[in-house]
Amino acid sequence: MTGLVTFSRNVFIPVTNVCRNRCGYCTFRREPDEPGSCFLSPEDIIPILKEGKKAGCSEVLFTFGEYAEEVPEYKKWLEEMGYSSNVEYVIDLCKLAIKIGLLPHTNAGVLNYMELESLKPWNASMGLMLETTGMVAAHLNCPGKQPDVRIKTIKYAGELQIPFTTGILVGIGETLDDRIDSLQCISNLHAEYGHIQEVIVQNFIPKPGTSMEKHASPTIEEMVQMVSIAREILPADIAIQVAPNLIDPYLLVQCGATDLGGISPTTIDWINPETEWPTVDNLRELLKDIPLRERLPIYPDYIKKGWYSKNLRSLIRSMADKEGYKRSR
Repeated sequence: MTGLVTFSRNVFIPVTNVCRNRCGYCTFRREPDEPGSCFLSPEDIIPILKEGKKAGCSEVLFTFGEYAEEVPEYKKWLEEMGYSSNVEYVIDLCKLAIKIGLLPHTNAGVLNYMELESLKPWNASMGLMLETTGMVAAHLNCPGKQPDVRIKTIKYAGELQIPFTTGILVGIGETLDDRIDSLQCISNLHAEYGHIQEVIVQNFIPKPGTSMEKHASPTIEEMVQMVSIAREILPADIAIQVAPNLIDPYLLVQCGATDLGGISPTTIDWINPETEWPTVDNLRELLKDIPLRERLPIYPDYIKKGWYSKNLRSLIRSMADKEGYKRSR
């Protein structure tokens, strides 16, 4: 069992939920003309950033539907704002966030080397869930969910020395061998590049209206098994993250989980909107006697290594304490 569990206080901003993928478990994705479809402008986003800063957040998580610009209606929206791609747009959003005093963490689906390279100077960290190296029915009609495509993005992030988050999604039709293979793949990428700061071991939650709505969630026993296996396979310098709004973290921390991810005091979990974030006080109650410490989106080891650009230097230095964790207010 770990002696310390960390979390980040963040703002979760879904810039758009238009997406080229059609995952069998997702309720986030929308068609441009579908109720609930969103494309947030800077005017929409600035008040959210300011509210998050006021609430003590250090991180803004920017999420996108993957390559939404392949959808003609969305492409038109972007062009009307003067952008040719989501990457161009999110760079300007990252600049806004930094100016307001939040550190960006972008998760925009699969990206090529040049896209990651252009985002790196404006992000404290970035992320992409591997989900699984197995071929599962839930990922039919999902060009961005092909394992080799996602592995390539994670590899590019390593080549660029981007502090990175990835992970597996447990219970979407993959086998135990697939789960182990996925973790070994992540471990091998980290062994080569040293860039993976955390691995999420996330439990699938069935959602009404999806093709997997009657598919069972993994049991707590399965999740304990997977966190234990992850701790055996992954190097000690990679944190294992579990989602405290999706599962009680206490048993998982006892078998190797060390991080509870981003917790927002001001925004919902847009991927799992039916489950509320716990408060920091709730987290302390869930963890019982295990110490909880707040971190930044870039982990202490990567702050010490200097894996961030000059654009972020003053903000990181103002937020981090001597050990690289979030400075107490």
